[in-house]
Amino acid sequence: MSFILEDRIVALLKDGDKRALNLLYENYSDSLYGSILKVTRNEEVAQDALQETFVKVWKNSKKYDPKKARLFTWLFRIARNTAIDKLRSFNNRFEKEIQIDKSDVYILPSTSLNQDVLDLKEHVGRLDQKYQEVLQALFFEGLTQQEASEELDIPLGTIKSRLKIGLRELKKVYSP
Repeated sequence: MSFILEDRIVALLKDGDKRALNLLYENYSDSLYGSILKVTRNEEVAQDALQETFVKVWKNSKKYDPKKARLFTWLFRIARNTAIDKLRSFNNRFEKEIQIDKSDVYILPSTSLNQDVLDLKEHVGRLDQKYQEVLQALFFEGLTQQEASEELDIPLGTIKSRLKIGLRELKKVYSP
């Protein structure tokens, strides 16, 4: 893809021109669909995720910053996260449907569970904000360290340091 076409698409997106969606679809849909299909391994889910990706791109087009990432990188990140969300939703729905028929599900007695570790998000919420946002991005949103660095506009080394410190603080909770 030429830089000229990419610049044109970005300009159309910024102007809210719907021709941008046609150009995006024509030039990126095959690559994005392939990436989504690798994540979902299900054509129906992948098609839904691709459609939702383009809806998200349109709704968030004003947020795209060419200084932070190339257009394809931004599109790919949205597509990947959408695919992961769709896959989780699909799997959760499928697991619930299966478990409805099972009456002999093994239930652990609550005394065997460490009650202090059940609320991970609550414990993460007690950390300093800078550690919370890194852990949130990496573990709850499924971003890689590089993606979190770009998304949060924080250097990669800082992401790694905050992850290490955040995990060390959580370890104090889970292994007193």
